[in-house]
This record gives sequence, C-alpha cells and structure tokens, in this order.
Amino acid sequence: MTVHLIQRALPNEACFFSDADYKFYIESLTELASRFQCAIHAYALLPNEVHILATPKDADGVSWLMKHLSQRYVQYVNQHHERSGSLWEGRFRSSLLQGAEYVLSCYRYIEQAPVRAGLCNHARLYPWSSYRANAEGKSNALLTPHKLYQKLAGDAGERSLAYRAMCKTPLPETMENILRRACNGAHVLGNAKFIAQIEAEVGYKVTRGRAGRPAAH
Repeated sequence: MTVHLIQRALPNEACFFSDADYKFYIESLTELASRFQCAIHAYALLPNEVHILATPKDADGVSWLMKHLSQRYVQYVNQHHERSGSLWEGRFRSSLLQGAEYVLSCYRYIEQAPVRAGLCNHARLYPWSSYRANAEGKSNALLTPHKLYQKLAGDAGERSLAYRAMCKTPLPETMENILRRACNGAHVLGNAKFIAQIEAEVGYKVTRGRAGRPAAH
C-alpha cells in the first residue's frame, strides 16, 4: 500500500540547517529504505518539514523506517549543531493512497512543496527533492518508480516526458487540500472498495470526518 508521509519540525523551528544536513538525511533514507524494504517514489526536504511517498513491502515497514530515520537524524543534528532535545513536533503523519488519481497527484504535491513554500520559482530549481529524477530523468539511487508512474509510458525517457508534461498544469487547489487533510488526519484516499477493505482490517472509519490510523502502521 502506498503511503504519503509528512514529518514536521517543532513549531517555528527548522530541521535542516546546512547542505550537509540534507545530504545526510538522503543518505540515511536511502540506506534505511533498503533495510526495511520501503520503495521511495518521491520526496521533498524543506527547511522545516519532510514529504515522502513510499510503498512498504510489509505493513510495519514505514513505521520502522521513520523510527530509525528520525532517531538517527536527531542524533546527527544534535551532535553537529550543538543542540539537544527533540527536533520533530511528534510522530510522522501519514495517509494511505490508492489509484492513479491520488498517487500521481501526490507525486506532484510533494515535488511542488518547495514552490508552494516560496523556496523556488520552479520545482526543478530545488535541489532537495525528487523532481529532476522523475521529470527529467536525473539518476537518483534513492528512488523506485511507482507502478502507476511506470504506466505513463513505455520507457524511462518517455515516462519523464509524460510526467513533466503533467506537471506543467498546476495541481488543482482542491486536490492539494484533499491530500493535505488526508495526511494530517490519517485518512485513506481511494475507491469505495479499497476504503471498505481497510476499514474491515482496522475496525474503524478511515475517511474524513473521523480520524483513523492507516493499516500500514
């Protein structure tokens, strides 16, 4: 099951302070995603928050990934920036996604996050995201294309071209709000059958209006 993840720094604080910090986080994410068998499809590291799109092999893979990644990164930051204590506002937030409408929209939502935050005028100008790999074919050892991304075209070059063309159209504000609210509320986005399946597994509502944790963790 594909999961949209967001982890935020403490209010009014940052979680990245130098280029070395971003590099360490990406290196750690690459190593730990492999260890816990989580395919990473898209990401954006902002000064005060992290966005990740992932598909774990096992239901608890994302939880183990984020636990170890968060702890390792906090230890690194405290050591290298002479600080102590917590870095994150709390446990990561997440939402399960199903279907091209939500998965491919989430690709775009994540990679456009630096633009929405006013960090750059175009996603390709931001160095700490997956945009140039997914839209321009730049090599990135961290990423594994999602099966719905792969269906965009027959080969890698054509897929990048198709995705880049898709990104030329701004993601509708309504979809941005849906993805944001779903992740903040731990809701499931997908068709009725998928939602009913998840609700049967966890035993409670997983759509907007009543919060519920996704079954992935």
